[in-house]
Amino acid sequence: MNAPQPVQAAITQDVLTIPRKLPEGGLANLAGMTRDEMRAALIAAGTPEKQAKMRLGQVWQWVYHWGVRDFAQMTNLAKDYRALLAAHFTIDRPEVVSKQVSADGTRKYLVRIAGGHEVEVVYIPEEDRGTLCVSSQVGCTLTCSFCHTGTQKLVRNLTAAEIVGQVMMARDDLGEWPVPGAPKDETRLLSNIVLMGMGEPLYNFDAVRDAMKIAMDGEGIGLSRRRITLSTSGVVPEIARAATEIGCQLAVSFHATTDAVRDILVPINKRWNIATLLDALRAYPNLSNSERITFEYVMLEGVNDSDADAHRLVELIRGIPAKINLIPFNEWPGAPYKRSSGNRIHAFADIIYKAGYASPIRTPRGEDIMAACGQLKSATERARKSRAEIAAEAGLSA
Repeated sequence: MNAPQPVQAAITQDVLTIPRKLPEGGLANLAGMTRDEMRAALIAAGTPEKQAKMRLGQVWQWVYHWGVRDFAQMTNLAKDYRALLAAHFTIDRPEVVSKQVSADGTRKYLVRIAGGHEVEVVYIPEEDRGTLCVSSQVGCTLTCSFCHTGTQKLVRNLTAAEIVGQVMMARDDLGEWPVPGAPKDETRLLSNIVLMGMGEPLYNFDAVRDAMKIAMDGEGIGLSRRRITLSTSGVVPEIARAATEIGCQLAVSFHATTDAVRDILVPINKRWNIATLLDALRAYPNLSNSERITFEYVMLEGVNDSDADAHRLVELIRGIPAKINLIPFNEWPGAPYKRSSGNRIHAFADIIYKAGYASPIRTPRGEDIMAACGQLKSATERARKSRAEIAAEAGLSA
């Protein structure tokens, strides 16, 4: 396949995308509330202000540390206070529509949120960790030509409740909430979160920030900021905010070493090109106390996988504490690209490694359940588009 030629592709808007319209009436969901929001909600429901700090601590732990969904199980609260909570609140998770388990142990969930919309969540178990890939939007605006979610229109942003709710839903399924009174178990089946699912996290900044603050709270889910990685396609104005307001690890969907190719693979590059993006990334580790930036690089046959690309990549990132994750393309029906050969990927990795950068090659996971993001949702909601139709939408020749 020939390398794609530059085309006129739509430049994604640099504004926050479609917000969630809250339904009228109904009980408020405690899951997804920040500490300040929960405190205010408890007071509004009738908690005396002088008790608010204590009640917040108790309810927060039940919701986020113990994973309890039934107020009757909150045994250190008086019955009348439990009744008050039940009258005003609910503790909801996204609804699991379907779950698929791969031969390699990968779990892929299709979950339904308010409005009947569906998003995907993927759990990947490994020897030393269990990683949950979380979505931040229904669909995506970015139309990255190699990404299956990019073939789906953006519907709306997820709320903080719907984002952290994916983590809580997965812990439900894995059965790993601690049990009150039982010996403390430090083993985490879900030890890492990556915001690499459907959507661009930095186009839904406030909800992503609030959800990750909840996930990092030591009296709740309790994941270290070093165990959380946010992946962006390069929304430059929000990168510094992510460093100071979230402080988690950062990954960037890089995928190309020239603007001409990246304009097609990652069209947001037309708004913030490689040089502009790299300037923002150089500042991130110091602002966030992060160790290094992860560069995600999907390997596409004949497009971005040459030795020249590898050498250019090394020069581009020089001076940035970094590792480069090489990702064999997870082909989906109708995809306009093919995966680079194993020999080509290893040759590319060797050039990067010899230049002094870690260059792990990601092992494809869950291919038997189509675990590349966006595949399961598409299968449930529409017939497959032909390769020619998808290529035309992406601005590529079929």
